[in-house]
Amino acid sequence: MFLIVNVRLMTKPGTRVVPHPDAPIGLARRLYQIALGAVAEVHANTDLRPLEFGVLTYLHHCPGIDQNTLVEQMALDRTSVSAMVYHLEQLGLVERTVNGVDRRARVLRLSAAGKALHDRQLPKALAAQDRIFAVLKPAERRSLIDMLKRVIEANQSYVRPGAGRRKPVRKTRDAAATSSRD
Repeated sequence: MFLIVNVRLMTKPGTRVVPHPDAPIGLARRLYQIALGAVAEVHANTDLRPLEFGVLTYLHHCPGIDQNTLVEQMALDRTSVSAMVYHLEQLGLVERTVNGVDRRARVLRLSAAGKALHDRQLPKALAAQDRIFAVLKPAERRSLIDMLKRVIEANQSYVRPGAGRRKPVRKTRDAAATSSRD
């Protein structure tokens, strides 16, 4: 997963190739790990799973958003968003109703309990974010955010829900028949 720069210049035949420590993809993955750890720590005393606080935040700022728009805004696949919304609905944090205009669509809103949890967790989430980026000066934070946004906007073609996942392995009838005889 790491980008290796000038491998021919860095290695001699028979030597082991080590991922370059400045590889942007590797650094992005590590930052994601750190962010996920901070989020898990913040929401440890709740029943929230990763990304579910993001759903609560979207619904806080856009009450009445439909589920398909939420899928697009979060750049996630429909199945994942549907599972998150279902879980949040089971916890009593989200209300899902049929859209009056398009009966196939589902409109989402925070329940009173969802609003209360969002409002209680938001300061903790912001504090965790501040702790992660405390090593940067305010101008550096703004620059980092600007650069990340530019990279993301320039590479929207890669924002496909489920991209990078392995395709499921399907057994052929011959393989299934052979394994059932063993």
